[in-house]
Amino acid sequence: MTIEIMFRVATEKDLDSIVAMLADDVLGSMRERYENPLPNSYIEALEAIISDPNNELVVACDGNEVIGVQQITFTPYITHQGGWRATIEGVRTSASVRDKGVGTELIKWAIQRAKERGCHLVQLTTDKKRPDALRFYERLGFKPTHEGLKMKL
Repeated sequence: MTIEIMFRVATEKDLDSIVAMLADDVLGSMRERYENPLPNSYIEALEAIISDPNNELVVACDGNEVIGVQQITFTPYITHQGGWRATIEGVRTSASVRDKGVGTELIKWAIQRAKERGCHLVQLTTDKKRPDALRFYERLGFKPTHEGLKMKL
């Protein structure tokens, strides 16, 4: 099977496929609500992302099929002499294309996009319950240089 990946900004038509990918693993199935119709919270979030010039929800497509997704947030900082950072979140690929290089292409695309936006750093987090994801990101050049903390509200 040959995959020809094209990247584009997500639209509301993609939302069902995106939420399906987010919900299609052990952790995602506990926090996402993939149902028909989708909860309005997903539509509202997509509208907020689309209207924010420093956020991009990007899908990877093979023809008309959405096979991957990631969100990139561009943030200005006072540190690093007022530099910009790109944060990659919500990276998922469709089960039908896992282990076929789609995730690698998503991340490479995000890194290139960060360079285009003038970022000096690309960062991401992965859940500690995803050791395979950690190894994947390290193979792509990411280093575990910081310890991240989160607080659920």
